[in-house]
Amino acid sequence: MIQLGSYCVYLALAVTALAGALGALAVWKKRRDLTDAARNAILVAAGFTTLAVAGLLYALLVGDYQIQYVWQNSDRSMSLFYKLGALWGGQSGSILFWGWLMSLYAVGVVIRHRNDPDEIVAPALTTLMFIQGFFLTLVGFVARPYTRGAFIPPDGNGLNPLLQHPIMTIHPPMLYLGFVGMAVPFAFAIGALVSGRLGNEWIKRIRFWAILAWLFLAAGNVLGARWAYVELGWGGYWAWDPVENAAFMPWLVGTAFLHSVIIQERRGMFKVWNMLLVMTAFILTITGTFITRSGIVSSVHAFAQSSIGAWFAAFLTFLIVASIGLIVWRRGSMRSENNLDSLVSREAGFLLNNLILLGGAFTVLLGTFFPILSEAVRHVKVSLGPPYFNTIMTPIGLALLLLVGLGPVIAWKRMSLSGLWKALSLPVVIAVAAAGVLVIFGVRHAYALVTFALCAMVLMTIVGEFVRGVRARRALGYAHESIPVAMGRLIWRQPRRYGGSIVHIGVVMMFIGFAGAAFIGEWEAKSLNPGAKFNAGGYDLTFQGLEESASPDVETVKADVLVSRHGHDLFRLTPHRNWYRKAEQLSTEVAIYSTWRHDLYVILADLDDTGHASFKVYINPLVNWFWWGGLVMCLGGILVLLPPKQRMAG
Repeated sequence: MIQLGSYCVYLALAVTALAGALGALAVWKKRRDLTDAARNAILVAAGFTTLAVAGLLYALLVGDYQIQYVWQNSDRSMSLFYKLGALWGGQSGSILFWGWLMSLYAVGVVIRHRNDPDEIVAPALTTLMFIQGFFLTLVGFVARPYTRGAFIPPDGNGLNPLLQHPIMTIHPPMLYLGFVGMAVPFAFAIGALVSGRLGNEWIKRIRFWAILAWLFLAAGNVLGARWAYVELGWGGYWAWDPVENAAFMPWLVGTAFLHSVIIQERRGMFKVWNMLLVMTAFILTITGTFITRSGIVSSVHAFAQSSIGAWFAAFLTFLIVASIGLIVWRRGSMRSENNLDSLVSREAGFLLNNLILLGGAFTVLLGTFFPILSEAVRHVKVSLGPPYFNTIMTPIGLALLLLVGLGPVIAWKRMSLSGLWKALSLPVVIAVAAAGVLVIFGVRHAYALVTFALCAMVLMTIVGEFVRGVRARRALGYAHESIPVAMGRLIWRQPRRYGGSIVHIGVVMMFIGFAGAAFIGEWEAKSLNPGAKFNAGGYDLTFQGLEESASPDVETVKADVLVSRHGHDLFRLTPHRNWYRKAEQLSTEVAIYSTWRHDLYVILADLDDTGHASFKVYINPLVNWFWWGGLVMCLGGILVLLPPKQRMAG
């Protein structure tokens, strides 16, 4: 298996290099047959890469411990589900997985764009092969998953206990699909610059890929937040950890691009800007991969420090220099066809949206790398924690939420202030009324009040979009349709437009969840005897006792907690702690009771040999709105991916 896997990696690398060379020759010679040969070589390279991945996965499933990667990241007690997660749970396996996904995306480009002009496709394929070649080079010579161990142990070390959670078998592939997917828009941008075909042609070709990558990044970020919430046992879901930030930054820039590209399609504006956004989004995915694998930052998600970071730093530097060089070379061919006619226009709104999103990305980037910068300048590593991020990102988030509400009502090119007020008067009244009602009910937190008011305004503008669409259908002769049927057909006929509105509804729901964080309640109960009772946020929690259990690999202690309210028993929660013998690692498993209003979040904080236990309890208001909002946002993104339907009766 070691020899077979290694040969597949080297063959994949050789054929990838051949495909890249054929693509480059096709660009130079302008020969269709060379482009076709490059396409065929890409398919072969994908086949060898797939065999390399399949070999490592087989070794993990059967427990082939002569392979060092297998015994470092799996053991016999692990389920097949977690052995699948072990494929990307270690450094070398994750890089092989990255290269494999890159090969699949390249195959997708070959198939989807087989009839497109070679002038753009050939340099795009060459770029993809260059990126794929870099990762396969790492797999073949630096981080080698098929390394033979010094001896064959009877069993493996097992996967990191924190990664043995169902979400962690889904969350990393989602992020990888987003990271790798951003390479396709980047490659077509390079193709457009190399070929000089810098109109809207390349923009139309990357729309599908950009939305797909954005969607995977969105899903990956939400799933990662959910894992942190249920597995790390600290009461929250986003700690501004460097690796969390690494996945968040390209999503922000990708969001900016998806909005900005609309201006180029409609008005022929922001051409250089869009090129910069596409390239920045992909470069930030490589930056994130560098952060995760270099060991230069401290994170529960990051791999140990290794020499592979220098390779990523060199690759990143080359990408930045080459991208800037190509844009400077072609800048004269990317002049805007129109100017910004008014500051009160949809174009200006999109530009402001872009600037705020990029400001957020820069804020996160600065906060993430500040420890490295401070150590380089002052020889003291200073970290910027959640207070820094929350202080700056909260107003940035509120400004973005406001623009989400303004976007649907601002006209293209130019709009008078009186026209803007007429369009916004009802949403503003609704927002003020919502804030007033909340004040009456005792809400005094300023940011929370502003957030809820803006959410009400944005929802009103989105509802207005659907109302206008339903009225338009009825004016066309569909007055017999019920409102739900009319809305469903609107979405089905124009998934791009109304799918975007559903994405914005998801964003509003997530902001409601964010606002709930202003009212988190926290309680501690220390050294309780069995039978002791304590109150947390109106709930009476009675500690009933501890229950111990053990398996060959894990020792578990569960606390039995009876939850009651107003004298009525409601349910039992069983927070527990696991001690993983092989890893010599303690894991805290929280117990959560969820409603639409809040979560009751109970942690077994400590225990002793006498049966006493200590607990930490959080009441997290509206937190489930964040999860539901993430789901709605992703569903809207799927709709946006769908092609518009042909106009037909009904």
